[in-house]
Amino acid sequence: MTIKQFGENGLLIQFENIISTQIHLLVSSYYQKLIEVSFDGLLSIIPAYNSITIVFNSSITDFLSIRKKVEDLDIKIKTRTDQKVIEIPVCYDPSLGLDIEFVANHNALTINDIIQLHTSPLYTVYMLGFSPGFMYLGGLDNKLFIPRKENPRLKISAGAVGLADKQTGIYPSATPGGWQIIGQTPLSIFKLNEKPLVQMGDLVKFRPIDLETYNQMSI
Repeated sequence: MTIKQFGENGLLIQFENIISTQIHLLVSSYYQKLIEVSFDGLLSIIPAYNSITIVFNSSITDFLSIRKKVEDLDIKIKTRTDQKVIEIPVCYDPSLGLDIEFVANHNALTINDIIQLHTSPLYTVYMLGFSPGFMYLGGLDNKLFIPRKENPRLKISAGAVGLADKQTGIYPSATPGGWQIIGQTPLSIFKLNEKPLVQMGDLVKFRPIDLETYNQMSI
């Protein structure tokens, strides 16, 4: 673990640069402890795959003071026992999974292979970002690893389920993006002024549905 300054009013806690359950537990444990103890001048705590950014009010505190508090934390790494398991229906029909045929060809798979591989794991929500409610999920089968699109789309619809490198996730709102879209959920993932559907550390299970069921659920 390293701690370094991040701009004029930020501190970055950096863990090993990999995506793994072990690193996620470290991030989650530090994040929960930081929320518990709090500090004068603390503005926000932002967890990511393998790091935590602390933003502070530089007129109240400074980097050295925050670093000392982080170094003095008594961290006990433990697995959460209060995780929710959220089942999310996904339609993988090519009319909605705009890139599913490309992914199948690129990875030498059939569409049925993709559906089976994508719906088998129980995914962990490693972090939320880049837009409100966007969930980054860990646990993707390596047979589905695929690069982002060379030319991102100007608009991806809310509920689109995508792949990018070693990740899978769901677009909570319509936004530009470069992930390979393999399906669509009829669920509303993010609603303004409402609690997000998932939190960091929760578990997600995808359930395949056909196009008719998708259309019925979308009404």
